[in-house]
Amino acid sequence: MTATPLRIRKAAVLGAGVMGAQIAAHLTNANVETVLFDLPAKEGPKSGIAIKAIANLAKLSPAPLAEKALAAAIVPANYEDDLALLADVDLVIEAIAERMDWKLDLYTKIAPHVSKTAVLASNTSGLSINGLAEALPEEMRHRFTGVHFFNPPRYMQLVELIPTKLTDKTVLEGLEAFLTTTLGKGVVYAKDTPNFIGNRIGVFSMLSTMHHTEKFGLGFDTVDALTGPAIGRPKSATFRTADVVGLDTLAHVVKTMSDTLPDDPWHTYFQAPAWLKALIDKGALGQKTGAGVYRKAGKDIVVLDLQKQDYRVSEQKASDEVSAILAIKDPAEKFAKLRASADPQAQFLWAMFRDLFHYSAYHLADIADTARDVDFAIRWGYGWKSGPFEIWQSAGWQQIAGWIAEDIAAGKTMSSAPLPAWVTDGRKGVHGKAGSYSAAAGAEKPRSGHPVYQRQAFPDPILGETFDQGSTVWENDGVRLWHAGDDIGVISFKTKMHTVNDQVLDGIQHAIGLAEKQFRGVVLWQPSEPFSAGADLKGALGLLQAGKLAQFEAMVANFQATSMRIKYSLVPVVAAVRGLALGGGCEFQMHSARTVAALESYIGLVEAGVGLLPAGGGLKELAVRAAQANPEDPFESLKKVFETVAMAKVSTSALEAKSLGLLRKDDIVVFNSYELLHVAKAQVRAMAESGYRPPMPARAIPAAGDTSTATFKASLANLAEGYFASAHDIEIAGRIADTLSGGKIERGSLVDEAWLLALERRHFVELAQTEKTQARIAHTMTTGKPLRN
Repeated sequence: MTATPLRIRKAAVLGAGVMGAQIAAHLTNANVETVLFDLPAKEGPKSGIAIKAIANLAKLSPAPLAEKALAAAIVPANYEDDLALLADVDLVIEAIAERMDWKLDLYTKIAPHVSKTAVLASNTSGLSINGLAEALPEEMRHRFTGVHFFNPPRYMQLVELIPTKLTDKTVLEGLEAFLTTTLGKGVVYAKDTPNFIGNRIGVFSMLSTMHHTEKFGLGFDTVDALTGPAIGRPKSATFRTADVVGLDTLAHVVKTMSDTLPDDPWHTYFQAPAWLKALIDKGALGQKTGAGVYRKAGKDIVVLDLQKQDYRVSEQKASDEVSAILAIKDPAEKFAKLRASADPQAQFLWAMFRDLFHYSAYHLADIADTARDVDFAIRWGYGWKSGPFEIWQSAGWQQIAGWIAEDIAAGKTMSSAPLPAWVTDGRKGVHGKAGSYSAAAGAEKPRSGHPVYQRQAFPDPILGETFDQGSTVWENDGVRLWHAGDDIGVISFKTKMHTVNDQVLDGIQHAIGLAEKQFRGVVLWQPSEPFSAGADLKGALGLLQAGKLAQFEAMVANFQATSMRIKYSLVPVVAAVRGLALGGGCEFQMHSARTVAALESYIGLVEAGVGLLPAGGGLKELAVRAAQANPEDPFESLKKVFETVAMAKVSTSALEAKSLGLLRKDDIVVFNSYELLHVAKAQVRAMAESGYRPPMPARAIPAAGDTSTATFKASLANLAEGYFASAHDIEIAGRIADTLSGGKIERGSLVDEAWLLALERRHFVELAQTEKTQARIAHTMTTGKPLRN
């Protein structure tokens, strides 16, 4: 089965507000030509509003653009002069303010200009999709759907797809494939109900949390201590999240729920609390105005105290009893203790979860096809580690259901609505081997059979799901070589954070030897992020402190030997990178035949931060590439990479890693990290099919020489004089310059890889013996932060 591909060469985004501009940015990240429309400006250039929005993208954090230069590719436009630009657009996404009348008016305006094959979509966060479709000419309605991105669109995985009664199935399938592969999203189909799935459950959860905060007399900072990472949710927890989203935006979403859900049994709670209204009236809207529930006072973060009606220093702490309960590993025991405890914080947590479970179960049939859609929507759209149904099921479905029913009968819940009959039909949960429960269909439904998901061998698992881990060919304590029944081997690291130690080094070398005999090629891939956080510093520091210098030098040589084994393997070695690829992790991918990197890959040679220089062949490889790029004058190519390495820069995306010189121009960037292994294997297969041979050993590399080193050192002197760098920073950078330039030799002298590796090794070992470098390594290991000394 293959779905009809949706060929999208060009897109238009209507509305250059926060969401519209960022959706345009992410389409541009994915190489989709994009026109950004807004109203004509009253002064200056007609498309001034869109021009300003594009310029503003560079100032936003986290960055919507994977590389700042991409801003120039977005075409600014206005509705008065530029509607003709819609004629050759394949996808139109409307992202204007949440006003039904404004949206309908805009659809009437654009309809005559849109091509007969273009797909139209609204990014509304909660208005009726069927209601919006009515403004379109009849022949366009089958190509119209809701497509709700979450903020910020580049980073949030969730996109809700909300079909109308008339949306063509092939349009939906094509759009689902485009959103999944091209934009890297997790797609969930939602029914056309107010606020769809993510915001319906997510905003209810926030309202419930706010209600119980007041009911149990807890401080906002205490609640944030309880509702963040302690229960598997983001650090911003509840009230910090409200500040980030904007208190006015939150109040607007709550009002939408109140206006559009008059028959919801929880309707009386769909209103902004008095304190929220008071803050909005004062103009304290959260992060964007510098004050909301929290604000900065000097060096302190202060929090609103409802009893004092003033701000106080934030303390953010869970009680000892609740901290101990939350540390319990078994969810069933944890929930039993929360419910039984007399501690107000424990009672608050139980009440908050109970009402979330109650609401989710009651509305499941109306809002989503299956419980899996609800759990994914909340995980991908709100950043929770587990969705509401997963949490409930893992804590013992019937036990929790019984307690909810008891609390409903005792009048303790926010609504007296009964639990649906399916909840208490003896089931053990909603996720099982047959799939996830659909309350509307009264049956379990498996995952989607859409062909796009065949590209994900290891998709994001729902509770209890396991995927075939493949057959192990060989393993040691450092790595595992395995295959999935095909002719391509996969090497995965077994260490914490996939750091590199002796077992990993020896393991990679041995595994490549086996792969040369048994497979067409091999992929370096980790089942979870990161790709690799670099060398195991603990082991290295231990050898130094014990005075085992020979062993330390041997370890560095072995690191280099591993990189060279990757580079000169007789079968292609492809690195599949996602998340952090630092230090040795970066060097391994530099030596691979090709790297396939997820867009959200943060790649860097960061050794300077711990007082060292890259010595796994990284500097050697940069010197080789500079010589290949510009044999007459390698110095030109070295300038940029010297700064990257000396300042321990880490790319903010895989696209930026290319411009920093840490990825090659022909390395592949993949937007959906769950497709990484699939694409990496396809690269191995293509290389093997075309008769792959490793590169010839580089024996005549023109070096930039001592004049290059002297030039680099002169630029460092300015940094030292301005106190931008310490003496030790300058020492490290000088050694990096010497290695990249090929040492104390004349410009244009020919050297080989062994020469450059020896330079790397010597500088690394000499730096490692200095007191200041050892202090930096120890400080980084203890605090996780670099030391400037």
